[in-house]
Amino acid sequence: MKTRFLALLCALVGATQSAAFADEKKYSPGVSDTEIKIGHTIPYSGPVSAYGVGGRCLAAYFKRLNSEGGINGRQVNFLSLDDAYSPPKTVEQTRKLVEQDQVLLIFATVGTPTNTAVHKYLNTKQVPQLMISTGASKFNDTARFPWTMPLYPSYQIEQKIYADYILKHRPDAKIAVIYPNDDFGKDHLHGLKHALGEKGRKLLVAEQSYETTDPTIESQIITLKASKADVLINISTPKFATQAIRKVHDLDWKPLHLVVNASAGISTVLAPAGLDKSVGVISTAFVKLPSDPAWVNDDDMKNYLAFMKNWAPQEPLDDCVSSHLSASVLQHVLHRVGNDLTRKNIMNAAKNLNNLRPPLLLPGIALTTTPQDVAAYRRLRLRQFDGQKWVLLD
Repeated sequence: MKTRFLALLCALVGATQSAAFADEKKYSPGVSDTEIKIGHTIPYSGPVSAYGVGGRCLAAYFKRLNSEGGINGRQVNFLSLDDAYSPPKTVEQTRKLVEQDQVLLIFATVGTPTNTAVHKYLNTKQVPQLMISTGASKFNDTARFPWTMPLYPSYQIEQKIYADYILKHRPDAKIAVIYPNDDFGKDHLHGLKHALGEKGRKLLVAEQSYETTDPTIESQIITLKASKADVLINISTPKFATQAIRKVHDLDWKPLHLVVNASAGISTVLAPAGLDKSVGVISTAFVKLPSDPAWVNDDDMKNYLAFMKNWAPQEPLDDCVSSHLSASVLQHVLHRVGNDLTRKNIMNAAKNLNNLRPPLLLPGIALTTTPQDVAAYRRLRLRQFDGQKWVLLD
């Protein structure tokens, strides 16, 4: 009898210890019982300041989240700094966030050259470079850079979609390309050439690059038109995508015009170029947009519009969707790790997303990551601008 009692007592003690261990709080820098510090850089100024809307939308999301109790009772302290799309400035601001502000992780930094500038630094420091806004292939190198994870569709996937569309609908096309002379542009261009294959690459008749510090790309567009190309692949950041769309129209050049999804915002790119001048432009999509009446009765959209009305009424509705989606994925990961808020555990959770469908993701698309492959998007959808809104083509 005594033996059975001791055995039962040991079992109860073991169960209690296991429960206590499960609830044990484990923190990395940037975490306390009441706070989670998140670092972020984005170009609020400079040549691609149009992307700054994303940072303001993220700030609004976390303010709303904090008003509802935060994440597992902790308030999110979102520290967002301007890097002006300048890699040296990104380094300076990121070091400040990590070494002075002691953030838990760096989240959603915008840009390929800017993320490249802090890639090795953050991995050496073992600070998560989490859900960054770039689709460059280098950021899916989990063997050499295990602390990095993008949350933006791969440029390789995007260019394959364009290449497949061209080869199907314009098999005898003459293709011209405009791209920035940086990692963003070069990665897109490499993806296009790879997707076209040996036969398809013969369709490329002209390539023109530009520097993001250039005032205009009008001369490059004039040169590309002179090549007699009937397809233009516009691999540009917003300011220059706007210039290209406007100049193509003004030259009365009528190519099949494909614009990368990073520069397909209606308010930031197409409206400044002229909505009438943007008719027919093709891009890719992965999120639902408020400007598309197809989602007027969608529950996700209703919730999003209520959020925007209350927390970011001054921002363009379409341009906050991607930020809202990214923040919701981070919320999911941080909620999932509970009280084990160590950098290692957070990266482990981020690398094990299984067909996650956060709000506002288009039907047919889900997010999946593994420790060996952190490119969460496996599919995109084609869309075309009709003068007022984007219309899905598939």
